[in-house]
Amino acid sequence: MADEESEFHRGLGLFDATMVVVGGMIGSGIFVVSAEMSRQIGSPGWLLVAWLVTGVLTVAAALSYGELAGMMPQAGGQYVFLREAYSPLFAFLYGWTFLLVIQTGTIAAVAVAFAKFAGLVFPAIDPNVYLIEPIHLAGGYAISLSRAQFVAILLIALLTATNMRGLHWGKLVQNVFTVAKIGALLALIVLGLTYGWNSEVVSDNWSHFWTVQPDQDVVPGLNALTSWGLLAALCVAQTGSLFSADSWHSAATIAPEIRDPRRNVPLSLGLGTGLVIVLYMLANVAYLVTLPLAGIQHARDDRVGTAAIEAMFPGAGVIVMAIAIMVSTFGCNNGLILVGARAAYAMARDRLFFSSVGKLNAAKVPANGLWLQGIWASFLVLPRTIKADGTYGNLYGDLLDYVISAALLFYILTVIGIFRLRVTRPDIPRPYRAFGYPVVPALYVAGASAILGILFMYRRDTTWPGLVIVLLGLPMYLWLKKNRGAADPPRSTD
Repeated sequence: MADEESEFHRGLGLFDATMVVVGGMIGSGIFVVSAEMSRQIGSPGWLLVAWLVTGVLTVAAALSYGELAGMMPQAGGQYVFLREAYSPLFAFLYGWTFLLVIQTGTIAAVAVAFAKFAGLVFPAIDPNVYLIEPIHLAGGYAISLSRAQFVAILLIALLTATNMRGLHWGKLVQNVFTVAKIGALLALIVLGLTYGWNSEVVSDNWSHFWTVQPDQDVVPGLNALTSWGLLAALCVAQTGSLFSADSWHSAATIAPEIRDPRRNVPLSLGLGTGLVIVLYMLANVAYLVTLPLAGIQHARDDRVGTAAIEAMFPGAGVIVMAIAIMVSTFGCNNGLILVGARAAYAMARDRLFFSSVGKLNAAKVPANGLWLQGIWASFLVLPRTIKADGTYGNLYGDLLDYVISAALLFYILTVIGIFRLRVTRPDIPRPYRAFGYPVVPALYVAGASAILGILFMYRRDTTWPGLVIVLLGLPMYLWLKKNRGAADPPRSTD
C-alpha cells in the first residue's frame, strides 16, 4: 500500500464499515420509488421481480468488488480500481463525474429530501417561502433560496463540519443513525406484514399477481403489455431501484481507515448489500399487503411508505414517516459526505485535482476535500428548473438522471476490470477472490449491460447527456496532464 495511505487513522471495524455501506444505501428512495416503478411495470409480481433484479445485480457487483478491494485497499476505491485496470484517464473520467454530479448531486438531493420531510413536521420549513425569490435565468432555469433549501444547506454544512473533526465523529453519527433507520424500516415491515395485513388487498394483489396493467408507457406506443415492452419497463424501472441501492461500494473508498481492510472491506460489502436488499424486498411485500396496486401507483407525491403507514394508522402516517425519513436521510448524507472526500483525495495524490485536497488535517481526514465537496453540493441545491406549469424543479435532479447510466457504465467497466487484472496483473495478492468467478461477475456485466442498452434506446434524453458530462472531463484531464504534471501512480503490488 502506498505510504500516504498510512496517514489515515484506522478507526473502523467490520461493524462500522458495514454501517457505512448500509447507511449510504438507505435514504428516502425505498419509501418513494416503488410508485413510479409500479406505474411502468403494472403488476405486483413484476414489481417484486424488478426489485429482485436490483438485488441480484447489486449483490453480484458487491461480491465482485470484494476482490478489487482486497487487492487494493486504498483511498478512492473505484477510482483506484479503474486506474489500475485501465489507465489514469478512465479513472479521472469516473472521478470527474463522481465529484461533479454523482456524489455531490446525491448529497444535494438527500439534503433537500431531509428538508422536505422536515417541513411536514415543522411547517415553518416551507419550500414555497423564499429568503431569495426565484431569479429566472436563460434557458428555462432559475436560482432561489427557500427555507427548505436553506435547511438543506445547513445540513450539508453541519455534517461536513462534523466529519472534519475526525473519523470518530463521522463514525458515531453513521452508526447511530444507520441503526435507527434499520429499526424504522424493520418497524414498517413488521407492522405491514402483521397489523397492516389487509385480506381484501392481499386477495386482489395476489389474484392479479402477474396481470400487467401499466399506468404509463415506457415510450409512446410501448408499454408492459407486450413481452418486449415488459422487458423494457423492467429495465427502465431499474433507474429508480438501482439509484435507491447505490453507494453499495462506499466501504472500498475508505479502505485505509478500516482495520484489516483486506478482510473487512469485502465482508462489509457483502454483508451490507445483502442486508439492504433483504429489507428492500420485504418493504415492497409490506406495501403489497397493505395497499392495492393502484394505491402504490397513485400514492400522493409518490410517498408509498407514508401511504402504507396511513393505511395502518389513519391520521398519523405523514408525521411518522416524515420523522423516519428525516432519520434515514440524515444518516445517509453523513455517509455520502464521509466517503466522497476520500475519492477527491486519491485524485489529488495523482495530481489530477487541487493539491490541497490531497492533504489530511490534524484529525487525519481530508478537510479541504470535505469543504470543497460541501460547497459544491450546497451550490447544487440552489439552481432550479422551470416546469411547463410554472412550478420549479431541481437542477440536480436532472443531472442525476443524466449520470445514472454513466455510473452504471463505470460499474460495468470496473467489474470487467476483474477479468482484465487476472490476466495483466496475476502477481497482485488476492486475499479474497470474487465469489462465483467467473459466473457471478459475468452475470452482473450481462444484466447491467442489458439495462444500459435499453436505457440508451428508450431514455435518450437522460442517457446521452450523461455521456457528454463524462466526456467534458477529457479536456480537463489533458490540461492537468500538461500543466500540473499528473503523476504516474505507483502500481499496486501488496
